[in-house]
Amino acid sequence: MEDSKTSHVKSIKGNDRITFGQLAAYSAGGIIPVALFNIAGQLVGLMGNISLGLSAFWLGLILIIPRLWDAFSDPIVGHLSDNTRTRFGRRRPFLLIGGIAVAVFFVVMWWIPKGEIVHAWFPSDSGFKSFQLFYILFALLLFFTATTVFEIPHGALGMEMTSDPHERTRLFSGKSFIGNLFAMSTPWLFALANMEVFRGPGGNEADGMRYVSLMVAAIIIPLSFWWTAKLREPGFVRVSKQEKTHFWQDMKIVGTNKNFIYLVLTIFTLAMGFNFVNLLGSYIPIFYVFGGDKIAGARLLGINGTIWAITGVLAVFPLNWISPKLGKRNTLIISMILMTLAQLSKIVCYNPEHPYLVIIPTIMLSAGMLFFFTLGSSMVGDICDEDELRTGHRTEGSYYSIYWWFIKLGTALASFVAGILITLTLFDETQVTKVDSLQGSVRDMQAKVAYWKDYPGDGTATTGWLKNAQDRTAEALKESRDYLVFLENETVKKPGRKNTIPPDIESQRKNVLMNAAVVTRQNIEALEKHHAALASAVPAVPAVVGDSLVRATVPLIMQSKLTKARISSFDLFVHLRTRSNEQKKSRDHTENLISRIADMNSIIYALEPGSPLDVLDSGLAVIGGDIEPLKKQSPYTLLMMRVVEIGLPVLLCLLALFFAFRYALTEKRTLEIKELLQQKRDNARMEGMPDGLQEN
Repeated sequence: MEDSKTSHVKSIKGNDRITFGQLAAYSAGGIIPVALFNIAGQLVGLMGNISLGLSAFWLGLILIIPRLWDAFSDPIVGHLSDNTRTRFGRRRPFLLIGGIAVAVFFVVMWWIPKGEIVHAWFPSDSGFKSFQLFYILFALLLFFTATTVFEIPHGALGMEMTSDPHERTRLFSGKSFIGNLFAMSTPWLFALANMEVFRGPGGNEADGMRYVSLMVAAIIIPLSFWWTAKLREPGFVRVSKQEKTHFWQDMKIVGTNKNFIYLVLTIFTLAMGFNFVNLLGSYIPIFYVFGGDKIAGARLLGINGTIWAITGVLAVFPLNWISPKLGKRNTLIISMILMTLAQLSKIVCYNPEHPYLVIIPTIMLSAGMLFFFTLGSSMVGDICDEDELRTGHRTEGSYYSIYWWFIKLGTALASFVAGILITLTLFDETQVTKVDSLQGSVRDMQAKVAYWKDYPGDGTATTGWLKNAQDRTAEALKESRDYLVFLENETVKKPGRKNTIPPDIESQRKNVLMNAAVVTRQNIEALEKHHAALASAVPAVPAVVGDSLVRATVPLIMQSKLTKARISSFDLFVHLRTRSNEQKKSRDHTENLISRIADMNSIIYALEPGSPLDVLDSGLAVIGGDIEPLKKQSPYTLLMMRVVEIGLPVLLCLLALFFAFRYALTEKRTLEIKELLQQKRDNARMEGMPDGLQEN
């Protein structure tokens, strides 16, 4: 058998061999399904939960809705692609439109409305969060629809670019290769979004991701024009005269193919397991390995993701060597065994003392996943050959749409189940976002202190410093006015039906908010007067007066920042006190956090905006050093997350193995089908039959 395979590889016909130019252009399209699709599936849920404080349950639910929509859109796009006839082919128009739409909606997806002014539009916090969830849902529907418009015709095109089963594997390997090459940068998107240059001194990764998404779009749009112009459709002449089929006729053919059913069940099951790893695997480095430190966790995720991508790139080469020797099904089974061993190794490799041990299961998982998903697409092409032999028609778009939908459905179901499980583990996203808010205020104040420390303070105020003071005062004035709107709305809001804050703490919170509103109004008045004085002082004022005006700027600016920090700190205290009464399993952990925040509150309230900058700097440094441990989750939460993230994918891998063993399209049968198809086409050509079986 091996000799026949070797001779088969050597006898690939010229029209079956994919040229390097076509391979490169087709492979570039792997950026969208391999990289961008995974970003949306992983980071939207993660950032929505830990950056915006949205419920993991509701995020999981809305992530499944686009998959239900895909149940309609995927087969429709596949059918339309199969039956499109244009001078550019039947696939390429979709590649251009879909690629550009993916880039645009990827940006839209990350510009989630947030901030105090937007928050003030809504009568309750739950109303604001519901609005954000609806925005995310709408943006995801647009993004995934655009992905469908691109990916279904792109995958179908890969199946018809060559009739050789191993050249087909080489083509989809190239797609995985480029996709993983680009994916080397995608795990760093979370880290990039955490950089101050993107998020700003007072923002978080949700703010940073807005601008990172623009960089991604700037890459995708030019590529969309390139791969559309470069790619050719060698099978289009052959199928251009093929009779168009009805939608339900195609669906019936696809749904009754037993080999296809077993393949998609295998893919569906593994897609679920893969997404559990991706989603919960992001929480564990941040909250278990690094105790809630997002920056350190993001760095590890970035390094780990790069190792994943490098392994995926390199694994293409052994795949193209092993698959022809062992056959696609046997290689598929080997990949699932490798993934199971990788999951089991995490029992040892999730270790806070040795964080980089996670690289070991990452390498094994990446290789297994690359083998699995590359072979899956190639095997769908083999099934299409089998179907053509039986029916005389090529319907790659319909087959690939159903195949791709099962991948997306498995991913979405895992996101939904993961959302439920994250909730059941008692993960506290509100704690994380409130600590983020406090940390953002402290970082903002530290940035302001560092800026004003550069002021010479030698009794002379240059025009430049006066202008700087004027600009900074204007910024503080706008920020204070916006924050006052937020405070006034918070003081009049009625507790929601699900409000669990004890009445005495709720009353105390109202008083704190009202006092903060009074302080903010007074500070706004002072800022307005000071801004007018600065405006009249520029461009000419005596040095002593100018120096006095510059020095008076700092306390006014710091007051607005300090008020926000105090409210953030108090809100965190209120949340933890309420949670301690609700959750017995994490009460000891929560009480420890309450003790920490109480000590921190005393330091924050002791700070005075008019204190010397060195005093402010040292106080803020103490607070900044104590903030990160406040993000720590309870031991119960961290244990349950690891149990779920390791155990569920193992069970799903074992189930996928069962389906894989039922797949009957062996290597021998695949080669027989290719030969029979070639004979049928040769006979049709000799007989001069102008039907869809003629070779171009």
